Amino acid sequence: MPDRPEIRIKQLSADDVEKHIERLGELLHACVHNGASIGFILPFSQTDGEDYWAARVLSAVQSGSVIMLAAFADDELVGTVQLDIDTMPNQPHRAEVKKLMVHPDHRRQGIAKALMQEIENIAEEHTRNLLTLDTRTGDGAEPLYTSLGYQTAGIIPGYCLDPADDKLDSTTIMYKTLQ
Repeated sequence: MPDRPEIRIKQLSADDVEKHIERLGELLHACVHNGASIGFILPFSQTDGEDYWAARVLSAVQSGSVIMLAAFADDELVGTVQLDIDTMPNQPHRAEVKKLMVHPDHRRQGIAKALMQEIENIAEEHTRNLLTLDTRTGDGAEPLYTSLGYQTAGIIPGYCLDPADDKLDSTTIMYKTLQ
């Protein structure tokens, strides 16, 4: 059995996002086509994925309103997560975890957990001690979040379209208070 590649977590600058746009597009495309409910529906092309990173994430990383981490297996980008710290003045202690994704070929290797642990460290560095997120109810990520100490605040029925089917899915709103 071949050795697992070394996993490295890195915070991406805007220049890094630009440099990795094609691979980020591939990652998002693969995750959506594997059924991930991360805001997109089929049909969804790699170009659609690249456009998302270029149009929505690049400027947010550049402005500092979003912190983005990437996981690399050897030198291949295989996962990401974002921390949105652009909150209202009465919420300087809070941030939202967004778009945790790991390429389907690299799942079940602890990459998502490593990304989440590092994003929590970064949140603490930015004095954010309350993290929130949402995930499709019943998705594989839900037990991961629970294992990391996230609590369920509630479930919203009919929150989003299933990526492949014309049906509405519920979402689970979760939170974690960092120590």
